[in-house]
Amino acid sequence: MKQPHNLKVNIPQKSAYSYDILIGENLINIAGELVKKYSNSQKFLIVTNETVAELYKNSLNIENSAWLILKDGEEYKNFETLKHIIDECVKNRLERNDCIIAFGGGVIGDMAGFAAASYMRGIDFIQIPTTLLAQVDSSVGGKVAINHEHGKNLIGAFYQPKAVLIDTNVLKTLDLRQLKTGLAEVLKYAFIEKTCGFEKEFNLYDFLEVNRQKIFELDSDVISKLIYMCCALKACVVNKDETEKGLRAILNLGHTFAHAIENLTNYTLYTHGEAVAAGLKMAFKLSRLKNLIDKNYYDKAVGLIDNYDLVPKMTCFDKEKFYSEMFLDKKAQGGKVRFVLPKGACEVEITSEVAKEQVFEVL
Repeated sequence: MKQPHNLKVNIPQKSAYSYDILIGENLINIAGELVKKYSNSQKFLIVTNETVAELYKNSLNIENSAWLILKDGEEYKNFETLKHIIDECVKNRLERNDCIIAFGGGVIGDMAGFAAASYMRGIDFIQIPTTLLAQVDSSVGGKVAINHEHGKNLIGAFYQPKAVLIDTNVLKTLDLRQLKTGLAEVLKYAFIEKTCGFEKEFNLYDFLEVNRQKIFELDSDVISKLIYMCCALKACVVNKDETEKGLRAILNLGHTFAHAIENLTNYTLYTHGEAVAAGLKMAFKLSRLKNLIDKNYYDKAVGLIDNYDLVPKMTCFDKEKFYSEMFLDKKAQGGKVRFVLPKGACEVEITSEVAKEQVFEVL
């Protein structure tokens, strides 16, 4: 077994609080050893969904653990499911030094993390993400939440895990739609790379252009490097701005549009990544309308999104409802919607200077 890549999230504001992100093959098979390294817990509650449990319940062997298997889907990311997780913590008599393990995609990670942040004012929490989207994005950085009927992730916290264990082999069980869902977040990192402030440029944009076929073939070396680059960029941003006071908002490129799409369709028509991919194209169109980018970069960036075939055919939205929905975005301030917009090759800026008519033109 190859040695896994090891990244660190290191948040200075928390007295050098740090945690490891391990990226490698077959980590699920040694998860029992790894969780003991990162948590002194006596008992574990493994929170997963029906799909993941069917595939991997016999592979994840962790002593003194109980399983909670939830229904699969964004529509279950709500108060009722959160209560169900906390009820299981009580039923299994988890104490303050025990641990919740999120074993699944972004929905499971967000809900299990929020339960860990809430139960007894905070217990240990370990992420074992099983989708590309969760591996490159949602499992890192400590954003945990549930949805509200009026907005995505409106109720939540910033609560960092003890570790993130990324097993690249599990991606082989994803269908093409779920793989593309994760790739939407990957492309987002390519478009913000220079603004992240990482001391070393990976040139993720070129990597995506050159390695498209190997990525879809899930070539182990290419996928490991891809996940490593995305996690390193996100860790760099989180280290500088854990609670999204400024820089971290750039991670939401395309998401102001995407969250409105998801909420208006009750999280049932599109995956998060499909909504993000559509939101990325909308952000680029808005940026072009505002003359923040030239036609050459616009064509190249939109061409990359199209080359990965990430955006499904979208339903027609009522423009007034769509625009109104955007004011529930967490970045909104002072009664204005704030957008993350491209301003140059692989660079973005945050602005609220966007006219309603411009948003309508994009839609």
